[in-house]
Amino acid sequence: MSVELHHTVSGPEDAPALLLGPSLGAGTDMWGPQVEALSAHFRVIRFDTRGHGGSPVPEGPYSIAGLAGDVLRLMDGLGVRRAHYAGLSLGGMIGQWLAAHAPERIDRLALLATSPHMPPAQNWLDRAALVRSEGTSAVADGVVERWFTAGFAEEHPDEVRAHRDRVAGTAPEGYASVAEAIAEWDFREDLPRVEAPTLIVSGADDAATPPEGHGSTMAELIPGARLVVLEQAAHLLSWEQAERVTTLLVQHFADGDRSSAGMRVRRSVLGDTHVDRAVERTTPFTEPFQDLITRYAWGEIWTRPGLDRRTRSCMVLTALTAQGHWDELGMHVRAARRNGLSPDEIGEVFLQAAIYCGVPAANKAFAIAREVLAEEA
Repeated sequence: MSVELHHTVSGPEDAPALLLGPSLGAGTDMWGPQVEALSAHFRVIRFDTRGHGGSPVPEGPYSIAGLAGDVLRLMDGLGVRRAHYAGLSLGGMIGQWLAAHAPERIDRLALLATSPHMPPAQNWLDRAALVRSEGTSAVADGVVERWFTAGFAEEHPDEVRAHRDRVAGTAPEGYASVAEAIAEWDFREDLPRVEAPTLIVSGADDAATPPEGHGSTMAELIPGARLVVLEQAAHLLSWEQAERVTTLLVQHFADGDRSSAGMRVRRSVLGDTHVDRAVERTTPFTEPFQDLITRYAWGEIWTRPGLDRRTRSCMVLTALTAQGHWDELGMHVRAARRNGLSPDEIGEVFLQAAIYCGVPAANKAFAIAREVLAEEA
């Protein structure tokens, strides 16, 4: 019987849904480095697997199919008919099951540091027995040691310690029952049934699910799957290689929806009034250009996670001032305000521009901004 999972939701309600599944011993905070960037484009749904975090801890036995059933119940409860899915380790196993057995519910799939089969089973059964007898703190150090490379652990001891404490705080019954479910997990024969466009990400230094025999097996068995191996990465890819993983996920999930994603960002930055006016003025002659800027300027560049929108606004204001594109400067002053820049910060941008772009250009920029800010006031 499925259970109601603890979860968090962020991002626009009308954006495509994206489910994020965590590792054994982890929860919603495991995806912390990715949330802001992903929430700019998707309705991000993070959940705690049963037996973890704020989710119920029913008595075992558990199964991966049962854990996937919990996710389907969550989707139904949120009114999500179809979603993208990214899962790491245990979360990736759940994603494999969903994509193969409920393909109508999964749009695009990302499988990180996971596997269709993790023998020997006895290792998992021994770990479950240890946790039941001595608690999850008995395995926490060993688990987190496999999650990060030695270099990362040395440079970020506080982060590693926090992850260790989260593992130790997992309910013993939940942890042990999931470990027993992994002991029985062998999904290799089912992988060819996966139809969703699939991204597979492995860590070159991952001792738990190394690329060879794990990521490579999924890439061979899932039709059309793409495998990316990250250097200097162990098991918890979402944390150790946070920026690279974020970029891969945004690109993978937005690729099939670039036009829609671009329009959402365009409206968010420029405002509905401006975009509606541009759409109304579109003719068969200008439609290809409108499609171009929506897909590439807004759906490709503005959706990238490498810079936040405040920084991008500063860059656009400077570029428009340098090139003298005065008709668009006022529009982007308004956009900068929507992106969180204060009038004083906008003034600082133009002061900087006075030095590098010329005083006359900055003078004109200040005049335009003054008019826009006066209208706002």
